[in-house]
Amino acid sequence: MTKASNGRSSASKLRLGIDVGGTNTDAVLMDGDNVVGAVKRATSEDIAQGVIDAVTALLDETSSSPSEVSRVMIGTTQFVNAFLQRRNLARTAVLRAALPKTDGVPPKVCWPEDLLAKIGHNVHMVEGGAFYTGKDYRTLDTDAVARIAAQLVEDGVESLAISSVFAPIRPDLEEAIADIVADIAPGIAITKSADLGGVGLVDRENAAIINASLVPFAHQVVASMQGAFRDMGFAVSPLYSQNDGTLITGERAEAFPILTCAAGPTNSIRGAGFLTGSQDAVVVDIGGTTTDIGFLTKGFPRETSSANYIGGVRTNFRMPDILSIALGGGSHVKTDGDNISIGPESVGFRLTEEAMIFGGTATTATDIAVGSGLASLGDVTKVQSLPDDLLKQAVGMMQHMVEDAIDQMRSSAKPIDVILVGGGSILIGNDLRGAARLLRPEHAGVANAVGAAIAQVSGRIDKLYDYGEAGREAALERAKSDAIANAVSAGATENTVEIVDIEELPMTHMQSSAVQVRVNAVGELS
Repeated sequence: MTKASNGRSSASKLRLGIDVGGTNTDAVLMDGDNVVGAVKRATSEDIAQGVIDAVTALLDETSSSPSEVSRVMIGTTQFVNAFLQRRNLARTAVLRAALPKTDGVPPKVCWPEDLLAKIGHNVHMVEGGAFYTGKDYRTLDTDAVARIAAQLVEDGVESLAISSVFAPIRPDLEEAIADIVADIAPGIAITKSADLGGVGLVDRENAAIINASLVPFAHQVVASMQGAFRDMGFAVSPLYSQNDGTLITGERAEAFPILTCAAGPTNSIRGAGFLTGSQDAVVVDIGGTTTDIGFLTKGFPRETSSANYIGGVRTNFRMPDILSIALGGGSHVKTDGDNISIGPESVGFRLTEEAMIFGGTATTATDIAVGSGLASLGDVTKVQSLPDDLLKQAVGMMQHMVEDAIDQMRSSAKPIDVILVGGGSILIGNDLRGAARLLRPEHAGVANAVGAAIAQVSGRIDKLYDYGEAGREAALERAKSDAIANAVSAGATENTVEIVDIEELPMTHMQSSAVQVRVNAVGELS
């Protein structure tokens, strides 16, 4: 096999991994397990333009062309950040089919007032619902649904979340509502809670509302990204990292942006494990504004065992077990007499404009790192005026902030490897309390983009099978085979695909032995 001028085989197909953070946009090119090149650029107000700038610089630095890239994978915190910051949210209503039950806990109860001010208080409940057995306790009031759909148009609602009790058992109730609303109000985006899964009504409903509020924004972002890569000459459409570390298409990311809300920490943890070869470790990802601490367990992020809160709203999603603290490279360092404080305010993506080492006037954590000799960056003469006592105290405080956060995440006092990644990893010295080893892998600053580039592909199946006709074992084998085929069709290498989850939901409201079977298969990207 011949070699290209850049040292790669001429037949190589590169993978482009991108992580769009609130402060920086990172991009890496990978050829197999090798990182060919990496760049870090400040995230711009125009997200797509920031991605274009990073990718263009990366292609130039590696003498590569879009035609050599076989896959583009993007991890982004844009959607969850939009929800957390209460921006770019759609006016969102919720329609719950459950009466005469569940009225004691109506939709959007106990939601933060500043969030409700953005998405609205629009809540509707109609008669209809089923028991956990799948049998109706009340027939759906379709006339009421039609009246509500017309009212939604008058109210200027942009997006609708539909929920019902035991929706995973009886998804047809939500589907019937969606059909009526789509016919009367075709301009309203619809999210059905059954598509997000989970038995608990309120948590599943909350997740559907969050998702619905983000769908119009997700449509803009995905369309912008697809257009950007098309204009750059890429023949492939971007795939998006989701919460479990696998990839989804742009179309699915548009419909279910909530599936990407934990992609950033997931990519960082998986990227850290890949770069060090570690299977079990604490991963400390220090960005421009925050530090995320998570656990790598058997090569994957440790998941939470309890309910998760997104922007003050409880949901039923399984998320990486992450502790975030307000420490990043752009964190403000302030003095008040003999006392100093670090964060939570940060200059964010304006670090190269406002930090002292770049000619600015703000004293940041990065300035402290440079002034203390922990890093070589910018113009060191700009921070020579900082007092030694300030430098020493600030460095110690940053160290203790990270050590205390790690201790909060520990399940035992046993020393464990700690992997430092992220552009802000320069803030920490060469020793951390309780660390068996302190690992700083090559390309640590872009571990999140590496995590996106190595993300796996999943294939799912969600169908009804008649166990009485074919038998349970035969039906499950068929479902697993179909899920594997879907993973391969999505781009997974067949011999790497494994079944990671099987769920069986008996359709007891049907006279046949019908069972809803959900299977998830995961494999390595080909």
